[in-house]
Amino acid sequence: MLIGLPNALTPDLLRHLRAMGHGDEIVIADANFPAESCGARIERLAGIDATAALKAILTLMPLDSYVDAPARTMQVVGEPDSVPEIVAEFQKIIDETADKPARIRGVERHAFYKEAQQAYCVVQTAETRLYGNIILSKGVVAPD
Repeated sequence: MLIGLPNALTPDLLRHLRAMGHGDEIVIADANFPAESCGARIERLAGIDATAALKAILTLMPLDSYVDAPARTMQVVGEPDSVPEIVAEFQKIIDETADKPARIRGVERHAFYKEAQQAYCVVQTAETRLYGNIILSKGVVAPD
């Protein structure tokens, strides 16, 4: 245990967050997400939901301010303008926790999977709510 670090973050996930560079992306995925076929690096957070994972990660990782959409979620199939409850929760967490809050952009399901395949790491959570997936782009940590 360490002081000031969220308990949801495992030692391996902390290593990945530290190893990621500016512009690298991380996927926070629900329990249904095809992590094994999408990601080369997979971390599992057993017993942790996607919203808790997002909040914990955003306490340490800055969002990329040089891209249009540093936070992207999967659109509801057949209802691309629909906002699932969990996506609304993601937005609230980003608004309250991120160093530079950003609006979430929806991405068509298959395009989301393609983007996820390019991510540095997939964090598979125990989230059971549908559409509980988000891709984050890591920003720059400015000098003090």
